[in-house]
Amino acid sequence: MSELTVIVLAAGGGTRMKSKTPKMLHQIAGRSLVGHVLAAVSEAGASRVVAVVGHQRELVEPHIAEILPEAVIAVQEEQLGTGHAVRMAVEAASVAGGTVVVTYGDTPLLRGESLRALVAEHEAAGRAATILSGIVPEPFGYGRILRASGGPSGGVSGIVEEKDATDEQRAITEINSGIIAFDGSFLAGVLPRIGNDNAKKEFYLTDAIALAVADGLGVDAYVLDDVTEAEGANDRAQLAALGKILNERIVTRWMKDGVTVMDPATTWIDADVELAPDVTILPGTQLIGATRIDEDAVVGPDCTLKDTEIGHGARVVRTQAELAVVGPGANVGPFSYLRPGTVLGDEGKIGGFVEVKNSTIGAGAKVPHLSYVGDATIGEGTNIGAGTIFANYDGVNKHRTTIGRHVKSGSGVTFVAPVVVGDGAATGGESLIREDVPPGALAVSAGQQRNIEGWTLKKRAGTPQAAAAEEALEAGVPVLGEPVATGE
Repeated sequence: MSELTVIVLAAGGGTRMKSKTPKMLHQIAGRSLVGHVLAAVSEAGASRVVAVVGHQRELVEPHIAEILPEAVIAVQEEQLGTGHAVRMAVEAASVAGGTVVVTYGDTPLLRGESLRALVAEHEAAGRAATILSGIVPEPFGYGRILRASGGPSGGVSGIVEEKDATDEQRAITEINSGIIAFDGSFLAGVLPRIGNDNAKKEFYLTDAIALAVADGLGVDAYVLDDVTEAEGANDRAQLAALGKILNERIVTRWMKDGVTVMDPATTWIDADVELAPDVTILPGTQLIGATRIDEDAVVGPDCTLKDTEIGHGARVVRTQAELAVVGPGANVGPFSYLRPGTVLGDEGKIGGFVEVKNSTIGAGAKVPHLSYVGDATIGEGTNIGAGTIFANYDGVNKHRTTIGRHVKSGSGVTFVAPVVVGDGAATGGESLIREDVPPGALAVSAGQQRNIEGWTLKKRAGTPQAAAAEEALEAGVPVLGEPVATGE
Protein backbone atom coordinates (compact mmCIF):
# COMPACT_ATOMS: atom_id res chain seq x y z
CA MET A 1 0.00 0.00 0.00
CA SER A 2 1.30 3.44 -0.91
CA GLU A 3 1.35 6.35 1.49
CA LEU A 4 -2.20 6.75 2.80
CA THR A 5 -3.62 10.12 3.80
CA VAL A 6 -7.07 10.19 5.40
CA ILE A 7 -9.03 13.43 5.52
CA VAL A 8 -11.69 13.57 8.24
CA LEU A 9 -14.34 16.22 7.66
CA ALA A 10 -15.36 17.57 11.07
CA ALA A 11 -16.25 21.19 10.42
CA GLY A 12 -20.05 20.99 10.30
CA GLY A 13 -22.33 22.68 12.80
CA GLY A 14 -24.78 19.83 13.39
CA THR A 15 -27.69 22.19 14.03
CA ARG A 16 -30.21 19.33 14.14
CA MET A 17 -28.56 18.07 17.34
CA LYS A 18 -29.92 21.24 18.98
CA SER A 19 -27.04 21.22 21.41
CA LYS A 20 -24.32 23.49 22.74
CA THR A 21 -21.99 20.52 22.25
CA PRO A 22 -20.54 20.19 18.73
CA LYS A 23 -22.00 17.24 16.86
CA MET A 24 -18.57 15.64 16.49
CA LEU A 25 -18.17 15.52 20.28
CA HIS A 26 -21.45 13.76 21.07
CA GLN A 27 -20.71 10.32 22.47
CA ILE A 28 -21.78 6.74 22.06
CA ALA A 29 -20.00 3.69 23.52
CA GLY A 30 -17.63 5.87 25.49
CA ARG A 31 -16.13 7.77 22.58
CA SER A 32 -17.06 10.87 20.64
CA LEU A 33 -18.33 10.44 17.10
CA VAL A 34 -15.08 11.74 15.69
CA GLY A 35 -13.17 9.60 18.21
CA HIS A 36 -14.67 6.44 16.70
CA VAL A 37 -13.73 7.62 13.21
CA LEU A 38 -10.15 8.41 14.26
CA ALA A 39 -9.87 4.93 15.78
CA ALA A 40 -11.00 3.36 12.50
CA VAL A 41 -8.59 5.54 10.54
CA SER A 42 -5.70 4.45 12.79
CA GLU A 43 -6.68 0.79 12.36
CA ALA A 44 -6.65 1.30 8.58
CA GLY A 45 -2.96 2.17 8.73
CA ALA A 46 -3.10 5.83 7.72
CA SER A 47 0.35 7.38 7.57
CA ARG A 48 -1.16 10.85 7.81
CA VAL A 49 -4.49 12.13 9.12
CA VAL A 50 -5.87 15.58 8.32
CA ALA A 51 -8.88 16.77 10.32
CA VAL A 52 -10.89 19.67 8.95
CA VAL A 53 -12.45 21.77 11.70
CA GLY A 54 -14.64 24.85 11.57
CA HIS A 55 -17.77 25.16 13.69
CA GLN A 56 -16.80 25.45 17.38
CA ARG A 57 -13.23 24.62 16.46
CA GLU A 58 -12.08 25.80 19.91
CA LEU A 59 -13.74 22.65 21.29
CA VAL A 60 -13.26 20.20 18.43
CA GLU A 61 -9.60 20.91 17.67
CA PRO A 62 -8.19 20.16 21.17
CA HIS A 63 -10.34 17.03 21.38
CA ILE A 64 -8.87 15.69 18.15
CA ALA A 65 -5.36 16.66 19.26
CA GLU A 66 -5.85 14.74 22.51
CA ILE A 67 -6.93 11.59 20.68
CA LEU A 68 -4.42 11.81 17.81
CA PRO A 69 -1.68 14.36 18.55
CA GLU A 70 0.01 13.80 15.20
CA ALA A 71 -3.09 14.76 13.22
CA VAL A 72 -2.78 17.78 10.93
CA ILE A 73 -5.50 20.35 11.61
CA ALA A 74 -7.00 22.24 8.66
CA VAL A 75 -9.41 25.10 9.30
CA GLN A 76 -12.48 25.77 7.16
CA GLU A 77 -13.45 29.25 8.30
CA GLU A 78 -16.61 29.24 6.19
CA GLN A 79 -18.54 26.05 5.50
CA LEU A 80 -18.57 26.26 1.70
CA GLY A 81 -19.12 22.59 0.93
CA THR A 82 -17.22 19.33 0.97
CA GLY A 83 -15.04 20.21 -2.01
CA HIS A 84 -13.89 23.37 -0.26
CA ALA A 85 -13.22 21.48 2.99
CA VAL A 86 -11.08 18.89 1.20
CA ARG A 87 -9.18 21.66 -0.56
CA MET A 88 -8.34 23.20 2.84
CA ALA A 89 -7.06 19.80 3.99
CA VAL A 90 -4.95 19.19 0.89
CA GLU A 91 -3.36 22.63 1.20
CA ALA A 92 -2.74 22.27 4.95
CA ALA A 93 -0.97 18.93 4.56
CA SER A 94 0.63 19.65 1.15
CA VAL A 95 -0.92 16.48 -0.28
CA ALA A 96 0.40 15.76 -3.75
CA GLY A 97 0.51 11.98 -4.15
CA GLY A 98 -0.23 8.58 -2.68
CA THR A 99 -3.80 7.60 -1.84
CA VAL A 100 -6.19 10.00 -0.16
CA VAL A 101 -9.39 8.82 1.52
CA VAL A 102 -12.02 11.39 2.41
CA THR A 103 -14.33 10.42 5.25
CA TYR A 104 -16.64 12.09 7.74
CA GLY A 105 -16.34 12.69 11.47
CA ASP A 106 -19.89 11.57 12.31
CA THR A 107 -19.79 7.94 11.08
CA PRO A 108 -19.00 6.01 14.29
CA LEU A 109 -19.75 2.55 12.86
CA LEU A 110 -17.01 2.75 10.23
CA ARG A 111 -14.46 -0.06 10.56
CA GLY A 112 -10.76 0.15 9.88
CA GLU A 113 -10.91 -3.10 7.95
CA SER A 114 -13.47 -1.60 5.55
CA LEU A 115 -11.18 1.36 4.85
CA ARG A 116 -8.27 -1.02 4.26
CA ALA A 117 -10.35 -3.04 1.78
CA LEU A 118 -11.43 0.13 -0.04
CA VAL A 119 -7.83 1.32 -0.35
CA ALA A 120 -6.56 -2.10 -1.45
CA GLU A 121 -9.08 -2.36 -4.29
CA HIS A 122 -8.57 1.27 -5.30
CA GLU A 123 -4.80 0.90 -5.56
CA ALA A 124 -4.92 -2.51 -7.23
CA ALA A 125 -7.16 -1.07 -9.97
CA GLY A 126 -5.08 2.11 -10.36
CA ARG A 127 -8.16 4.34 -10.47
CA ALA A 128 -8.53 8.08 -10.10
CA ALA A 129 -11.33 7.54 -7.56
CA THR A 130 -13.14 4.70 -5.82
CA ILE A 131 -16.41 5.41 -4.03
CA LEU A 132 -17.46 3.47 -0.95
CA SER A 133 -21.02 2.48 -1.76
CA GLY A 134 -23.78 0.31 -0.32
CA ILE A 135 -26.91 -1.49 -1.40
CA VAL A 136 -30.07 -0.48 0.50
CA PRO A 137 -33.67 -1.54 -0.07
CA GLU A 138 -35.00 1.97 0.62
CA PRO A 139 -32.56 4.43 -1.00
CA PHE A 140 -34.77 7.53 -0.65
CA GLY A 141 -32.74 10.63 0.15
CA TYR A 142 -29.36 9.22 -0.87
CA GLY A 143 -27.25 9.99 -3.91
CA ARG A 144 -27.40 7.10 -6.41
CA ILE A 145 -24.41 5.47 -8.06
CA LEU A 146 -24.73 5.55 -11.86
CA ARG A 147 -22.84 2.78 -13.64
CA ALA A 148 -21.81 2.68 -17.27
CA SER A 149 -23.45 -0.68 -17.92
CA GLY A 150 -26.31 -0.12 -15.51
CA GLY A 151 -25.21 -2.95 -13.18
CA PRO A 152 -22.86 -3.37 -10.22
CA SER A 153 -20.06 -4.79 -12.39
CA GLY A 154 -19.77 -1.72 -14.59
CA GLY A 155 -17.60 1.31 -13.90
CA VAL A 156 -19.14 4.39 -12.30
CA SER A 157 -20.32 7.04 -14.70
CA GLY A 158 -21.57 9.49 -12.09
CA ILE A 159 -23.54 10.25 -8.94
CA VAL A 160 -27.01 11.71 -9.03
CA GLU A 161 -28.72 13.24 -5.99
CA GLU A 162 -32.30 12.36 -5.05
CA LYS A 163 -33.72 15.74 -6.04
CA ASP A 164 -32.11 15.58 -9.48
CA ALA A 165 -32.80 11.91 -10.25
CA THR A 166 -35.23 10.60 -12.82
CA ASP A 167 -37.79 7.98 -11.85
CA GLU A 168 -35.55 5.32 -13.35
CA GLN A 169 -32.54 6.56 -11.41
CA ARG A 170 -34.51 6.68 -8.16
CA ALA A 171 -35.07 2.94 -8.54
CA ILE A 172 -31.31 2.36 -8.21
CA THR A 173 -30.50 0.81 -4.83
CA GLU A 174 -26.73 1.41 -4.81
CA ILE A 175 -26.03 4.60 -2.85
CA ASN A 176 -23.09 6.91 -2.34
CA SER A 177 -21.74 6.82 1.22
CA GLY A 178 -19.75 10.02 0.66
CA ILE A 179 -16.50 8.24 1.55
CA ILE A 180 -14.15 8.24 -1.43
CA ALA A 181 -10.60 7.06 -2.10
CA PHE A 182 -8.66 9.27 -4.54
CA ASP A 183 -5.37 9.16 -6.29
CA GLY A 184 -3.57 11.98 -4.50
CA SER A 185 -2.17 13.58 -7.64
CA PHE A 186 -5.55 13.56 -9.34
CA LEU A 187 -7.25 15.04 -6.26
CA ALA A 188 -4.74 17.87 -5.91
CA GLY A 189 -5.24 18.76 -9.58
CA VAL A 190 -9.02 18.47 -9.72
CA LEU A 191 -9.96 20.49 -6.62
CA PRO A 192 -9.25 23.92 -8.21
CA ARG A 193 -11.51 22.88 -11.13
CA ILE A 194 -14.58 22.33 -8.93
CA GLY A 195 -16.98 25.25 -9.20
CA ASN A 196 -19.87 26.49 -7.09
CA ASP A 197 -22.45 27.14 -9.78
CA ASN A 198 -25.36 25.75 -7.77
CA ALA A 199 -28.20 26.97 -5.57
CA LYS A 200 -26.14 26.92 -2.38
CA LYS A 201 -23.00 28.37 -3.97
CA GLU A 202 -21.00 25.53 -2.44
CA PHE A 203 -18.15 23.40 -3.78
CA TYR A 204 -19.18 19.72 -3.89
CA LEU A 205 -16.59 16.94 -3.73
CA THR A 206 -18.84 14.70 -5.84
CA ASP A 207 -18.14 17.02 -8.77
CA ALA A 208 -14.63 15.51 -8.77
CA ILE A 209 -16.21 12.22 -9.85
CA ALA A 210 -17.91 13.86 -12.83
CA LEU A 211 -14.64 15.56 -13.82
CA ALA A 212 -12.72 12.27 -13.60
CA VAL A 213 -15.30 10.54 -15.82
CA ALA A 214 -15.17 13.45 -18.29
CA ASP A 215 -11.39 13.12 -18.41
CA GLY A 216 -11.71 9.43 -19.22
CA LEU A 217 -10.10 8.33 -15.93
CA GLY A 218 -11.01 5.19 -14.01
CA VAL A 219 -13.80 5.56 -11.46
CA ASP A 220 -15.62 2.73 -9.69
CA ALA A 221 -17.31 1.87 -6.40
CA TYR A 222 -16.46 -0.61 -3.66
CA VAL A 223 -19.68 -2.03 -2.17
CA LEU A 224 -19.81 -2.30 1.62
CA ASP A 225 -21.21 -5.55 3.01
CA ASP A 226 -22.77 -3.58 5.88
CA VAL A 227 -23.87 -0.15 4.68
CA THR A 228 -24.68 1.00 8.23
CA GLU A 229 -20.92 1.56 8.65
CA ALA A 230 -21.28 4.72 6.59
CA GLU A 231 -24.35 6.09 8.39
CA GLY A 232 -24.01 9.45 10.08
CA ALA A 233 -25.78 10.92 13.10
CA ASN A 234 -27.59 14.17 12.36
CA ASP A 235 -29.90 14.30 15.39
CA ARG A 236 -30.35 12.70 18.79
CA ALA A 237 -32.64 9.98 17.46
CA GLN A 238 -30.06 8.87 14.89
CA LEU A 239 -27.35 9.09 17.55
CA ALA A 240 -29.26 6.70 19.81
CA ALA A 241 -29.97 4.33 16.92
CA LEU A 242 -26.28 4.16 15.98
CA GLY A 243 -25.39 3.73 19.65
CA LYS A 244 -27.62 0.68 19.87
CA ILE A 245 -26.11 -0.85 16.73
CA LEU A 246 -22.59 -0.19 17.98
CA ASN A 247 -23.36 -1.70 21.38
CA GLU A 248 -24.78 -4.82 19.75
CA ARG A 249 -21.58 -5.10 17.73
CA ILE A 250 -19.40 -4.73 20.85
CA VAL A 251 -21.42 -7.18 22.96
CA THR A 252 -21.43 -9.76 20.17
CA ARG A 253 -17.66 -9.47 19.77
CA TRP A 254 -17.08 -10.13 23.46
CA MET A 255 -19.41 -13.13 23.45
CA LYS A 256 -17.48 -14.57 20.51
CA ASP A 257 -14.30 -14.02 22.52
CA GLY A 258 -15.56 -16.15 25.41
CA VAL A 259 -17.52 -13.74 27.62
CA THR A 260 -20.94 -14.83 28.90
CA VAL A 261 -23.54 -12.08 28.52
CA MET A 262 -26.82 -13.27 30.00
CA ASP A 263 -28.98 -10.56 28.43
CA PRO A 264 -27.36 -8.64 25.56
CA ALA A 265 -30.38 -6.33 25.26
CA THR A 266 -29.79 -4.83 28.73
CA THR A 267 -25.99 -4.90 28.71
CA TRP A 268 -24.01 -1.86 27.58
CA ILE A 269 -20.27 -2.03 27.02
CA ASP A 270 -18.09 0.89 25.96
CA ALA A 271 -15.57 0.55 23.15
CA ASP A 272 -12.51 0.76 25.41
CA VAL A 273 -13.64 -1.83 27.98
CA GLU A 274 -11.50 -4.97 28.24
CA LEU A 275 -12.92 -8.35 29.27
CA ALA A 276 -11.13 -11.65 29.80
CA PRO A 277 -12.55 -15.02 28.71
CA ASP A 278 -15.02 -16.63 31.13
CA VAL A 279 -16.20 -13.32 32.55
CA THR A 280 -19.95 -13.40 33.21
CA ILE A 281 -22.07 -10.27 32.77
CA LEU A 282 -25.58 -10.42 34.24
CA PRO A 283 -28.58 -8.31 33.09
CA GLY A 284 -28.81 -4.57 33.55
CA THR A 285 -25.05 -3.93 33.57
CA GLN A 286 -23.18 -0.96 32.13
CA LEU A 287 -19.40 -1.15 31.67
CA ILE A 288 -18.09 2.32 30.97
CA GLY A 289 -14.79 3.95 30.05
CA ALA A 290 -11.59 1.99 30.65
CA THR A 291 -13.15 -0.72 32.84
CA ARG A 292 -11.17 -3.98 33.00
CA ILE A 293 -12.56 -7.32 34.20
CA ASP A 294 -10.41 -10.41 34.73
CA GLU A 295 -11.38 -14.00 34.04
CA ASP A 296 -14.02 -15.85 36.09
CA ALA A 297 -15.35 -12.61 37.56
CA VAL A 298 -19.14 -12.19 37.72
CA VAL A 299 -20.62 -8.71 37.41
CA GLY A 300 -24.29 -7.89 37.84
CA PRO A 301 -27.14 -7.77 37.80
CA ASP A 302 -27.72 -4.02 37.77
CA CYS A 303 -24.16 -2.71 37.98
CA THR A 304 -22.60 0.46 36.59
CA LEU A 305 -18.79 0.33 36.53
CA LYS A 306 -16.76 3.22 35.18
CA ASP A 307 -12.97 3.09 34.81
CA THR A 308 -12.95 0.24 37.32
CA GLU A 309 -10.78 -2.89 37.61
CA ILE A 310 -12.30 -6.17 38.72
CA GLY A 311 -9.94 -9.00 39.64
CA HIS A 312 -9.97 -12.70 38.89
CA GLY A 313 -12.99 -14.50 40.33
CA ALA A 314 -14.44 -11.42 42.01
CA ARG A 315 -18.21 -11.01 42.43
CA VAL A 316 -19.89 -7.61 42.07
CA VAL A 317 -23.66 -7.29 42.56
CA ARG A 318 -25.91 -4.22 42.18
CA THR A 319 -23.04 -1.81 42.57
CA GLN A 320 -22.01 1.58 41.24
CA ALA A 321 -18.26 2.11 41.02
CA GLU A 322 -15.92 4.67 39.50
CA LEU A 323 -12.11 4.67 39.46
CA ALA A 324 -12.10 1.74 41.87
CA VAL A 325 -10.11 -1.51 42.11
CA VAL A 326 -11.66 -4.78 43.30
CA GLY A 327 -9.12 -7.48 44.00
CA PRO A 328 -9.19 -11.17 43.04
CA GLY A 329 -11.82 -13.21 44.85
CA ALA A 330 -13.38 -10.16 46.47
CA ASN A 331 -17.12 -9.60 46.92
CA VAL A 332 -19.00 -6.34 46.51
CA GLY A 333 -22.68 -5.56 47.02
CA PRO A 334 -25.55 -5.50 46.81
CA PHE A 335 -26.29 -1.77 46.74
CA SER A 336 -22.70 -0.67 47.26
CA TYR A 337 -21.16 2.61 46.12
CA LEU A 338 -17.44 2.60 45.32
CA ARG A 339 -16.25 6.14 44.77
CA PRO A 340 -12.90 7.14 43.24
CA GLY A 341 -9.85 5.87 45.08
CA THR A 342 -11.47 2.74 46.48
CA VAL A 343 -9.15 -0.29 46.55
CA LEU A 344 -10.46 -3.61 47.88
CA GLY A 345 -7.84 -6.28 48.48
CA ASP A 346 -7.87 -9.96 47.60
CA GLU A 347 -10.80 -11.90 49.13
CA GLY A 348 -12.08 -8.69 50.74
CA LYS A 349 -15.72 -7.71 51.12
CA ILE A 350 -17.72 -4.50 50.72
CA GLY A 351 -21.29 -5.42 51.60
CA GLY A 352 -24.81 -4.09 51.31
CA PHE A 353 -25.46 -0.35 51.54
CA VAL A 354 -21.79 0.51 52.04
CA GLU A 355 -20.17 3.61 50.57
CA VAL A 356 -16.39 3.76 50.21
CA LYS A 357 -14.29 6.71 49.06
CA ASN A 358 -10.52 7.15 48.72
CA SER A 359 -9.84 4.17 50.94
CA THR A 360 -7.76 1.00 50.85
CA ILE A 361 -9.31 -2.12 52.37
CA GLY A 362 -6.75 -4.88 52.86
CA ALA A 363 -6.79 -8.52 51.84
CA GLY A 364 -9.51 -10.47 53.58
CA ALA A 365 -10.87 -7.38 55.33
CA LYS A 366 -14.63 -6.87 55.49
CA VAL A 367 -17.01 -3.93 55.63
CA PRO A 368 -20.23 -5.93 55.43
CA HIS A 369 -23.16 -3.67 56.32
CA LEU A 370 -24.57 -0.15 56.28
CA SER A 371 -21.32 1.79 56.65
CA TYR A 372 -19.42 4.78 55.28
CA VAL A 373 -15.66 4.47 54.82
CA GLY A 374 -13.95 7.67 53.69
CA ASP A 375 -10.23 8.50 53.56
CA ALA A 376 -9.18 5.36 55.40
CA THR A 377 -6.70 2.53 55.36
CA ILE A 378 -7.99 -0.77 56.75
CA GLY A 379 -5.53 -3.60 57.32
CA GLU A 380 -5.82 -7.21 56.24
CA GLY A 381 -8.28 -9.47 58.05
CA THR A 382 -10.04 -6.61 59.81
CA ASN A 383 -13.82 -6.70 60.30
CA ILE A 384 -15.76 -3.44 60.46
CA GLY A 385 -19.09 -3.81 62.27
CA ALA A 386 -22.46 -2.77 60.89
CA GLY A 387 -23.39 0.90 60.90
CA THR A 388 -19.81 2.17 61.22
CA ILE A 389 -18.95 5.69 60.17
CA PHE A 390 -15.50 7.01 59.34
CA ALA A 391 -15.95 10.70 60.18
CA ASN A 392 -13.28 12.13 57.90
CA TYR A 393 -14.48 15.73 57.55
CA ASP A 394 -14.31 18.34 60.31
CA GLY A 395 -16.25 20.92 58.31
CA VAL A 396 -13.16 22.47 56.77
CA ASN A 397 -10.56 19.75 56.12
CA LYS A 398 -10.59 16.01 55.52
CA HIS A 399 -8.45 13.68 57.61
CA ARG A 400 -7.39 10.05 57.40
CA THR A 401 -8.15 7.07 59.62
CA THR A 402 -5.81 4.07 59.81
CA ILE A 403 -7.12 0.75 61.09
CA GLY A 404 -4.55 -2.00 61.62
CA ARG A 405 -4.55 -5.70 60.81
CA HIS A 406 -7.11 -8.10 62.26
CA VAL A 407 -9.01 -5.42 64.13
CA LYS A 408 -12.57 -6.21 65.32
CA SER A 409 -14.86 -3.21 65.28
CA GLY A 410 -18.21 -3.34 67.04
CA SER A 411 -21.44 -2.11 65.47
CA GLY A 412 -22.35 1.55 65.34
CA VAL A 413 -18.81 2.81 65.89
CA THR A 414 -17.70 6.27 64.75
CA PHE A 415 -14.00 6.77 64.01
CA VAL A 416 -13.21 10.49 64.20
CA ALA A 417 -10.21 11.21 61.99
CA PRO A 418 -7.31 11.61 62.29
CA VAL A 419 -7.04 8.48 64.39
CA VAL A 420 -5.01 5.23 64.36
CA VAL A 421 -6.21 1.85 65.64
CA GLY A 422 -3.39 -0.63 66.20
CA ASP A 423 -3.10 -4.22 64.98
CA GLY A 424 -5.26 -6.74 66.78
CA ALA A 425 -7.25 -4.10 68.64
CA ALA A 426 -11.02 -4.00 69.13
CA THR A 427 -13.69 -1.37 69.64
CA GLY A 428 -16.91 -1.73 71.60
CA GLY A 429 -20.28 -1.20 69.99
CA GLU A 430 -21.55 2.40 69.74
CA SER A 431 -18.10 3.72 70.66
CA LEU A 432 -16.86 7.13 69.57
CA ILE A 433 -13.17 6.71 68.79
CA ARG A 434 -11.35 10.04 68.97
CA GLU A 435 -7.94 8.90 70.25
CA ASP A 436 -5.43 6.38 68.97
CA VAL A 437 -5.96 2.79 70.14
CA PRO A 438 -2.81 0.74 70.97
CA PRO A 439 -2.32 -2.72 69.44
CA GLY A 440 -4.36 -5.37 71.22
CA ALA A 441 -6.42 -2.89 73.24
CA LEU A 442 -10.22 -2.69 73.56
CA ALA A 443 -11.50 0.83 73.08
CA VAL A 444 -14.86 1.79 74.60
CA SER A 445 -16.44 5.16 75.21
CA ALA A 446 -19.30 6.16 77.48
CA GLY A 447 -20.36 9.07 79.60
CA GLN A 448 -22.92 11.78 79.88
CA GLN A 449 -23.41 14.07 76.91
CA ARG A 450 -22.43 17.69 77.34
CA ASN A 451 -23.14 20.62 75.03
CA ILE A 452 -20.56 23.36 74.43
CA GLU A 453 -22.63 26.46 73.89
CA GLY A 454 -21.58 28.90 71.15
CA TRP A 455 -19.05 26.52 69.61
CA THR A 456 -20.25 27.04 66.02
CA LEU A 457 -20.25 30.85 66.30
CA LYS A 458 -16.69 30.78 67.59
CA LYS A 459 -15.11 28.03 65.49
CA ARG A 460 -17.06 28.33 62.24
CA ALA A 461 -17.61 32.10 62.01
CA GLY A 462 -18.60 33.27 58.53
CA THR A 463 -19.93 29.89 57.38
CA PRO A 464 -23.54 28.97 56.48
CA GLN A 465 -23.51 26.74 59.57
CA ALA A 466 -22.72 29.71 61.84
CA ALA A 467 -25.30 31.90 60.09
CA ALA A 468 -28.03 29.28 60.65
CA ALA A 469 -27.12 28.96 64.33
CA GLU A 470 -27.08 32.72 64.84
CA GLU A 471 -30.47 33.15 63.17
CA ALA A 472 -31.97 30.41 65.33
CA LEU A 473 -30.56 31.90 68.52
CA GLU A 474 -31.82 35.37 67.64
CA ALA A 475 -35.26 33.99 66.85
CA GLY A 476 -35.43 32.08 70.11
CA VAL A 477 -35.98 28.75 68.37
CA PRO A 478 -36.44 26.12 71.10
CA VAL A 479 -34.08 23.20 71.55
CA LEU A 480 -35.35 20.06 69.84
CA GLY A 481 -37.44 18.04 72.21
CA GLU A 482 -38.63 20.98 74.35
CA PRO A 483 -42.36 21.69 74.34
CA VAL A 484 -43.42 24.71 72.34
CA ALA A 485 -45.77 27.26 74.00
CA THR A 486 -49.25 27.23 72.50
CA GLY A 487 -49.93 30.89 73.34
CA GLU A 488 -53.02 30.09 75.41
